[in-house]
Amino acid sequence: MKYIIIVLQILVLYGFVLIGNSLQDILHLPLPGSIIGLLLLLAALSLKVFRLEWVESGSYFLLSYLPLYFIPATVGVMNYGHVFAGKGFLLIPITMISTFLTMWISSTLSQLLAKKSAKKEEVSCK
Repeated sequence: MKYIIIVLQILVLYGFVLIGNSLQDILHLPLPGSIIGLLLLLAALSLKVFRLEWVESGSYFLLSYLPLYFIPATVGVMNYGHVFAGKGFLLIPITMISTFLTMWISSTLSQLLAKKSAKKEEVSCK
């Protein structure tokens, strides 16, 4: 039964992508349809039109396989070794700094949003 629920939730997520693709084609929007679908899902979840439980297991399943999508890009970089030949040692600190900077900005932003959400919840409970 668990696997059926996961498959159904993945189909719901795919439905949002299809709706996004359709909107992109009809309205000639400059965003990819998949991004529009994700924005629609975000709006539906934020407005509580759509409950998180309806897509949660399927989302976790897809996220667990997400690193596999980066393997072809990594292997593709190996074809361009000549581009990185003289600058290899520079790429290591640049990658480390940009990774830590991204982690810091993401964590700071998520903590700010969590505090803001907690304040809203606190005000609504009073």
